[in-house]
Amino acid sequence: MPGQAHTFHPTLLREYDIRGIVGSTLSEGDARAIGHGFGTLVRAAGGRKVCLGYDGRLSSPALAAAASAGLQAAGLEVLLLGLGPTPMMYFAVHHLGADGGMQITGSHNPPDYNGFKMMLGTRPFYGAQIQEIGRIAAEGAYAEGAGTATRVDVFATYVDRLLADYHGTRPLSVVWDAGNGAAGPVMEALAARLPGRHKCLFAQVDGRFPNHHPDPTEPHNLEDLIREVTSGGYELGIGFDGDGDRIGVVDGKGRIVFGDQILQVLAEDVLQRHPGATIIADVKSSQAFFDRIAALGGRPLMWKTGHSLIKAKMAETGAPLSGEMSGHIFYKDGFYGHDDALYVAIRLLDILARGQRTMTEIKDAMPVAFNTPEVRFDCPEERKFAAITEVKANLAAEGAEVDDTDGVRVRTPDGWWLARASNTQAVLVVRAEARSPEALDQLKAEVRRQLGRVGIEAPASF
Repeated sequence: MPGQAHTFHPTLLREYDIRGIVGSTLSEGDARAIGHGFGTLVRAAGGRKVCLGYDGRLSSPALAAAASAGLQAAGLEVLLLGLGPTPMMYFAVHHLGADGGMQITGSHNPPDYNGFKMMLGTRPFYGAQIQEIGRIAAEGAYAEGAGTATRVDVFATYVDRLLADYHGTRPLSVVWDAGNGAAGPVMEALAARLPGRHKCLFAQVDGRFPNHHPDPTEPHNLEDLIREVTSGGYELGIGFDGDGDRIGVVDGKGRIVFGDQILQVLAEDVLQRHPGATIIADVKSSQAFFDRIAALGGRPLMWKTGHSLIKAKMAETGAPLSGEMSGHIFYKDGFYGHDDALYVAIRLLDILARGQRTMTEIKDAMPVAFNTPEVRFDCPEERKFAAITEVKANLAAEGAEVDDTDGVRVRTPDGWWLARASNTQAVLVVRAEARSPEALDQLKAEVRRQLGRVGIEAPASF
């Protein structure tokens, strides 16, 4: 006999996760149905035990309680992790031998958003699997049972595991910034146990985000970190997003070290232990990254944007390290293969503290490129993918050098440009990079021309 059917708002179930506006497109009733639907899939896979954590948003405790009720209704044993970063939930699934995991988190979105990130077994849960929750809920086709909930504290064990891979010998001076997100308490615990001089900013979890928004990929969110690093003479600064799975870095001069540049530093270390290994980066990454990996003897692989897609490709190829421009970085070398910005911070500091070069000196040695930020502009949901397909056809007719891994990435003698449809928003994403400001202007003009040919007007900022 089917259970109570439930219909979700059409924008809630996304490609990589589940995300909505609390009180508008996401309710506690939705959370219970998501828990019950996900629990049904865990049961279908033979699972019995699921870890459940939540971030510091004001709505997270209530949504977590509702999700727990749904998981229990499916007959599962729910291990309640409490407040913490998303990677602590990922870790707990491995550490506790659970059959899956769920994190209530709005990640880097505005304060009124919240959502869900999940693992089935130790694998990412995304795409068609997320849509399956919608089908189960719509049909009321839930597994039924009488589950239990038990509080489990993994905080200290998680911190110990992160620090286990630090072997640095040179004391460092570091500023850390959690932006009042869920990574704050773990960040403080790490900083307190590392040698050197450390300063923590905004470590207190506060879902109102009173100091700045916790998204280190936006330069204005790094202003406090940059100010502290440069005024205090620190060697580098590290920032985290709202749920601790994305990292931002600035050097001693206050310059931003972008995601693909962080990945270069980490890859050089990994390739010393795994010569010839595949290192994955998403299509938004600089050509300098792919060239550098090849020069180090590795096999650079360009892949689709999206943390779940990168994780899946990593498992397929056996790559020991991968990452995205957005600051999601994934370590299989010595770790579990998921995106944990706190662990990435430890590995980066370990590399610096075992070597003699500062982050500033490493950044100075990187090639200078002139590029645009990642520019997003509105494009109707029903039009965005078709527009990119039309651009691709026009480029093929012109004989352009195109990589169609994710959208179109066009390489020219002076640089490259990218246009792709977002999987999570009704927008197109464009980016360009060149060897000179003049060449960059030419690439931007070419992007505008190609989009104009298919009836899309590029934003004035591009």
